[in-house]
Formats: sequence, structure tokens, C-alpha cells
Amino acid sequence: MSQAQGAAGPTGAPEATATALDRQLDAAALARLASLRLRVRRVVDGALAGLHRSRHHGASVEFAEHKEYAPGDDLRRLDWKALGKFDRYYVREYEDETELRAYLLLDCSGSMGYGRPLSKLQYAAVLAGSLAYLLSRQRDSPALAAFADDVISYVPPRGRSTHLAVLLRALDALRPVGSTDVGRAIERLMELCGRRAVVTVISDMFDTGGRGLALLQRLRARGHQVVLFHLLHQDELTLPFSQLTRFEAMEETRHLLVDPAGVRQAYLREFERFCQQVRGACREAQVAYRRVSTADRLDRVLVELLRGRLAA
Repeated sequence: MSQAQGAAGPTGAPEATATALDRQLDAAALARLASLRLRVRRVVDGALAGLHRSRHHGASVEFAEHKEYAPGDDLRRLDWKALGKFDRYYVREYEDETELRAYLLLDCSGSMGYGRPLSKLQYAAVLAGSLAYLLSRQRDSPALAAFADDVISYVPPRGRSTHLAVLLRALDALRPVGSTDVGRAIERLMELCGRRAVVTVISDMFDTGGRGLALLQRLRARGHQVVLFHLLHQDELTLPFSQLTRFEAMEETRHLLVDPAGVRQAYLREFERFCQQVRGACREAQVAYRRVSTADRLDRVLVELLRGRLAA
């Protein structure tokens, strides 16, 4: 969305007390915290931790399936009951909770700089950092790929204890710049991640390349689990301005002087059509989808993901 001059509030505020933040985890409260690490800790403390299940198999206590015995299989896993019933040798396989690779693909293009007291990019950084924090606690391997018209910052997946600090520093250093090309970023990601992984995309999907949705489908077709957080500012969802407003493009050099009251209904129809197009493409590709407003409490967004309540 274009930046509306004079529409936003102050850029900073004193650090809030712990008591106030325990009651409120909205954008205004989070913006009072100077440290990204502290913001992430507060969000995670308000959310539920979840466990993942891998498609791999190993020596766990939870039965997964039978497979016919082949030379070299562990004889201790032979199912003697199956032998008596079918007169064939079968081996019991078990689900194994293995290390998960999770790629956080974060849009840091110019349009993500919109919003005060917490911009879309700052909100996205806290969300990505919270996911990385939870993954690290599970001894999984989070990775970060921040992009605009190409990937501009990459932190590869690691499982070591110091990795979270490296990833949070990379998130804290991001600044909104350039145009959005989701498709280019996904192409880069497909070069980087070999085996199946979880890919979480956080973007406003103002995609100048126009290939983002198609490549999300390709990513899913390759066996990756894909989640899209379609992140939008509340102003973009409601167009709340009441006076003659100058809108400035954040990824171009254009501007437009508009009477919001005269265009609000048409704008809201077009914007909802855009959101439905993104959601429909995700549903068709079996990509988990959640439209997120910067007015949403981040801990609740995180809980929805962990409980598997995102639309697909």
C-alpha cells in the first residue's frame, strides 16, 4: 500500500512494563519494546508450544506401518503375529520425531515499511522470530531468507544453540527496500532446500513479478509443507482516512491525491477480490493460509498455526 502522509502516529514510546504487556500483545504494546528478542519472548510466552511429526521413520514407540521384510532389515522388528496370520515376513516401522528444517521466507520490500507504531516489516520480524524461537526449542533447524526483488539476506538452517541469536540479529537488521518479487524468492529457495521442509512465507503479496502464487503451488508440489501469512496493515483493509490524502507509492516514485470517501467502497471491493484470489490459489495448492492484520495479537496468530487451524 502507499504511505499516507500525516496518517500515522508517533514512531516511538517508552518501554512498557511487564504487567502491561502481559495484558496486551498488540502492535502498540510490542512497539514499546526496544529489543526484538524481548518482543519475541513476550509473544512466545503468550502462545502454546507445539510438536511436529516427521514423515521419516525410525526407532520410536509409536507404530506407523508394516513393510515386507528385505535382507538387511532389523530382525528385532519382525512381526511374528503377521507371520502367523499371512505366512509372510513383515517388519514393523515406527514414526520418528526427527530434526525439522523450516525456512522462513520474509518479505522486506518497500511496501512492508508501512505502518506505525509497528510497521508490517517489524510485525513480520517478530512473527518470524517467534517461529524460529519455538523451532529452536524443539531442536529443529530454522532458516531465514529475506527478500524484495531477490533474496537479500540468508541465514542457513542450523541446529546449534547459538543459531537463534544469529537469526534474530539478521531479522533486526532488515530494512524495507525495493519492489516485491515473491516468485524470484521462491525460485532461490528451491535451489537452497533439497529435502522436504516446512516453508513459511510472510508477505503482503503485492507481487510485481506476478509469479508468486504459481511458484507457491510448485513448492507444494515438490512435497514441501507451505504456510502463507498474508500480512496486511489495518489501514489497507479499511482505508480509514477521512480527509483529502496524498498517497505515495513505497516501491515506486508515484503519488496520488485522493478523497478517500469517494473511492472507499470501490477500493474495498477490489482489495477483497485481491485477498480472495490469493486465498483461492492457496486452497487449490493445499497451502495453509492465514490473512493477518497488524492489529491482530501475534500470540494468537502463533497459537492458530500450532493448533493447525489455518485454512488450506
